[in-house]
Amino acid sequence: MKIKLKFVCASRNGGKIKEFRRLFENLDIELLSLDEINFPGEIDETGRNFQENAFIKAKAAADFSGLPAFADDSGLEVDALGGAPGAYSARFGGHGLDDAGRRAFLLSQMEDIPEGARTARFTCALCLYFPGGKTLEVSQSCEGEILREERGSGGFGYDALFLCGDKTFSELDAAEKDKISHRGKAVREFAEKFKLFSSF
Repeated sequence: MKIKLKFVCASRNGGKIKEFRRLFENLDIELLSLDEINFPGEIDETGRNFQENAFIKAKAAADFSGLPAFADDSGLEVDALGGAPGAYSARFGGHGLDDAGRRAFLLSQMEDIPEGARTARFTCALCLYFPGGKTLEVSQSCEGEILREERGSGGFGYDALFLCGDKTFSELDAAEKDKISHRGKAVREFAEKFKLFSSF
Protein backbone atom coordinates (compact mmCIF):
# COMPACT_ATOMS: atom_id res chain seq x y z
CA MET A 1 0.00 0.00 0.00
CA LYS A 2 1.36 3.38 -0.99
CA ILE A 3 2.01 5.70 1.95
CA LYS A 4 0.32 9.05 1.65
CA LEU A 5 2.40 12.18 2.11
CA LYS A 6 1.15 14.49 4.84
CA PHE A 7 0.86 18.16 3.97
CA VAL A 8 -0.69 20.90 6.05
CA CYS A 9 -3.36 22.88 4.25
CA ALA A 10 -2.95 26.36 5.68
CA SER A 11 -6.66 27.10 6.03
CA ARG A 12 -9.61 26.81 8.37
CA ASN A 13 -12.15 27.36 5.58
CA GLY A 14 -14.18 24.14 5.60
CA GLY A 15 -15.49 24.57 2.07
CA LYS A 16 -12.03 25.21 0.68
CA ILE A 17 -10.43 22.28 2.54
CA LYS A 18 -13.17 19.92 1.35
CA GLU A 19 -12.61 21.07 -2.23
CA PHE A 20 -8.84 20.61 -2.01
CA ARG A 21 -9.17 17.15 -0.47
CA ARG A 22 -11.37 16.14 -3.39
CA LEU A 23 -8.96 17.62 -5.92
CA PHE A 24 -5.96 15.95 -4.24
CA GLU A 25 -7.49 12.47 -4.10
CA ASN A 26 -5.29 11.13 -6.90
CA LEU A 27 -2.03 12.60 -5.61
CA ASP A 28 -1.52 10.32 -2.58
CA ILE A 29 -1.47 13.39 -0.37
CA GLU A 30 -3.27 13.71 2.95
CA LEU A 31 -4.17 17.29 3.82
CA LEU A 32 -4.30 18.35 7.46
CA SER A 33 -6.10 21.58 8.32
CA LEU A 34 -4.69 24.26 10.63
CA ASP A 35 -7.13 23.06 13.30
CA GLU A 36 -5.85 19.49 12.99
CA ILE A 37 -2.28 20.62 13.76
CA ASN A 38 -3.51 22.94 16.55
CA PHE A 39 -2.14 26.03 14.84
CA PRO A 40 -2.63 28.98 17.18
CA GLY A 41 -4.46 32.10 16.03
CA GLU A 42 -4.64 33.37 12.49
CA ILE A 43 -2.01 34.00 9.82
CA ASP A 44 -1.76 37.67 8.86
CA GLU A 45 -2.18 37.97 5.09
CA THR A 46 0.01 40.98 4.49
CA GLY A 47 0.91 40.24 0.86
CA ARG A 48 0.13 42.61 -1.99
CA ASN A 49 -1.30 39.86 -4.19
CA PHE A 50 -2.57 36.28 -4.17
CA GLN A 51 0.86 34.68 -4.68
CA GLU A 52 2.47 36.57 -1.81
CA ASN A 53 -0.37 35.66 0.55
CA ALA A 54 -0.21 31.97 -0.44
CA PHE A 55 3.53 31.97 0.31
CA ILE A 56 3.05 33.68 3.69
CA LYS A 57 0.42 31.16 4.78
CA ALA A 58 2.30 28.10 3.56
CA LYS A 59 5.56 29.17 5.24
CA ALA A 60 3.83 29.90 8.55
CA ALA A 61 2.16 26.49 8.60
CA ALA A 62 5.39 24.69 7.63
CA ASP A 63 7.44 26.56 10.23
CA PHE A 64 4.92 25.61 12.94
CA SER A 65 4.37 21.97 11.97
CA GLY A 66 7.68 20.90 10.49
CA LEU A 67 5.68 19.40 7.60
CA PRO A 68 5.44 20.57 4.02
CA ALA A 69 2.59 23.05 3.90
CA PHE A 70 0.24 23.92 1.13
CA ALA A 71 -1.69 27.18 0.86
CA ASP A 72 -3.83 28.92 -1.64
CA ASP A 73 -4.93 32.49 -1.86
CA SER A 74 -7.95 32.85 -4.05
CA GLY A 75 -10.24 35.69 -4.82
CA LEU A 76 -12.49 37.57 -7.11
CA GLU A 77 -11.25 40.37 -9.36
CA VAL A 78 -13.96 42.63 -10.79
CA ASP A 79 -12.81 44.77 -13.71
CA ALA A 80 -15.30 47.60 -13.06
CA LEU A 81 -13.99 47.88 -9.49
CA GLY A 82 -10.37 48.15 -10.57
CA GLY A 83 -9.64 44.52 -9.71
CA ALA A 84 -11.28 44.66 -6.26
CA PRO A 85 -11.85 42.84 -4.04
CA GLY A 86 -8.74 40.94 -5.19
CA ALA A 87 -6.43 39.85 -2.39
CA TYR A 88 -8.96 41.27 0.07
CA SER A 89 -11.82 39.02 -1.11
CA ALA A 90 -12.22 37.33 2.27
CA ARG A 91 -12.32 40.70 4.06
CA PHE A 92 -14.26 42.74 1.48
CA GLY A 93 -16.63 45.14 3.20
CA GLY A 94 -15.05 44.66 6.62
CA HIS A 95 -14.10 41.84 8.97
CA GLY A 96 -17.59 41.51 10.46
CA LEU A 97 -19.24 40.20 7.29
CA ASP A 98 -19.91 36.56 6.46
CA ASP A 99 -20.09 35.19 2.89
CA ALA A 100 -23.67 36.40 2.42
CA GLY A 101 -22.75 39.84 3.72
CA ARG A 102 -19.79 40.11 1.35
CA ARG A 103 -21.97 39.12 -1.60
CA ALA A 104 -24.51 41.79 -0.63
CA PHE A 105 -21.73 44.36 -0.27
CA LEU A 106 -20.36 43.45 -3.71
CA LEU A 107 -23.79 43.90 -5.28
CA SER A 108 -24.16 47.29 -3.59
CA GLN A 109 -20.85 48.41 -5.09
CA MET A 110 -21.96 47.32 -8.56
CA GLU A 111 -25.51 48.68 -8.67
CA ASP A 112 -24.70 51.15 -11.44
CA ILE A 113 -22.46 48.86 -13.50
CA PRO A 114 -24.30 48.00 -16.75
CA GLU A 115 -24.50 44.63 -18.46
CA GLY A 116 -21.44 43.99 -20.56
CA ALA A 117 -19.22 45.81 -18.06
CA ARG A 118 -19.62 43.32 -15.19
CA THR A 119 -16.71 41.11 -16.23
CA ALA A 120 -14.69 39.41 -13.51
CA ARG A 121 -12.43 36.48 -12.83
CA PHE A 122 -11.60 34.14 -9.99
CA THR A 123 -7.87 33.65 -9.49
CA CYS A 124 -6.17 30.95 -7.44
CA ALA A 125 -2.50 31.07 -6.46
CA LEU A 126 -1.04 27.94 -4.86
CA CYS A 127 2.17 27.58 -2.90
CA LEU A 128 3.71 24.41 -1.51
CA TYR A 129 6.45 25.26 0.98
CA PHE A 130 8.94 22.65 2.18
CA PRO A 131 10.81 23.13 5.48
CA GLY A 132 14.14 24.46 4.31
CA GLY A 133 12.64 26.93 1.89
CA LYS A 134 12.03 25.18 -1.42
CA THR A 135 8.67 26.08 -2.98
CA LEU A 136 6.35 25.09 -5.79
CA GLU A 137 4.02 27.86 -6.98
CA VAL A 138 1.29 28.05 -9.62
CA SER A 139 -1.55 30.43 -10.51
CA GLN A 140 -4.69 30.04 -12.65
CA SER A 141 -7.82 32.06 -13.39
CA CYS A 142 -11.39 31.52 -14.58
CA GLU A 143 -13.25 34.27 -16.47
CA GLY A 144 -16.90 35.16 -15.94
CA GLU A 145 -19.26 37.98 -14.97
CA ILE A 146 -21.13 39.19 -11.91
CA LEU A 147 -24.89 38.78 -11.84
CA ARG A 148 -27.33 41.21 -10.23
CA GLU A 149 -28.77 38.55 -7.93
CA GLU A 150 -27.68 35.20 -6.52
CA ARG A 151 -28.33 31.92 -8.30
CA GLY A 152 -27.77 28.41 -6.96
CA SER A 153 -27.36 26.83 -3.54
CA GLY A 154 -23.95 25.13 -3.75
CA GLY A 155 -20.41 26.42 -3.39
CA PHE A 156 -19.26 29.16 -1.03
CA GLY A 157 -17.92 32.70 -1.06
CA TYR A 158 -18.96 34.63 -4.18
CA ASP A 159 -19.94 31.50 -6.15
CA ALA A 160 -23.66 32.34 -6.33
CA LEU A 161 -22.91 35.63 -8.13
CA PHE A 162 -20.21 34.41 -10.52
CA LEU A 163 -21.61 33.37 -13.90
CA CYS A 164 -19.32 31.21 -16.04
CA GLY A 165 -20.97 30.14 -19.28
CA ASP A 166 -24.66 29.61 -18.53
CA LYS A 167 -24.33 28.65 -14.86
CA THR A 168 -23.02 30.22 -11.68
CA PHE A 169 -20.42 28.35 -9.69
CA SER A 170 -23.18 27.65 -7.15
CA GLU A 171 -25.25 25.87 -9.82
CA LEU A 172 -22.44 23.50 -10.83
CA ASP A 173 -21.94 20.10 -9.25
CA ALA A 174 -18.50 19.29 -7.87
CA ALA A 175 -17.24 17.55 -11.04
CA GLU A 176 -18.42 20.37 -13.31
CA LYS A 177 -16.86 23.02 -11.11
CA ASP A 178 -13.54 21.19 -10.86
CA LYS A 179 -13.25 21.09 -14.66
CA ILE A 180 -13.47 24.85 -15.18
CA SER A 181 -12.73 26.57 -11.88
CA HIS A 182 -9.60 28.56 -11.08
CA ARG A 183 -8.88 26.13 -8.24
CA GLY A 184 -9.40 23.02 -10.35
CA LYS A 185 -7.10 24.35 -13.08
CA ALA A 186 -4.46 25.40 -10.55
CA VAL A 187 -4.46 21.99 -8.86
CA ARG A 188 -4.07 20.22 -12.21
CA GLU A 189 -1.08 22.40 -13.08
CA PHE A 190 0.26 21.82 -9.58
CA ALA A 191 -0.10 18.04 -9.99
CA GLU A 192 1.92 18.09 -13.19
CA LYS A 193 4.69 20.15 -11.63
CA PHE A 194 4.63 18.10 -8.43
CA LYS A 195 5.63 15.01 -10.40
CA LEU A 196 8.96 16.72 -11.05
CA PHE A 197 9.57 17.06 -7.29
CA SER A 198 10.65 13.44 -6.90
CA SER A 199 13.82 14.53 -5.12
CA PHE A 200 11.82 15.32 -1.97
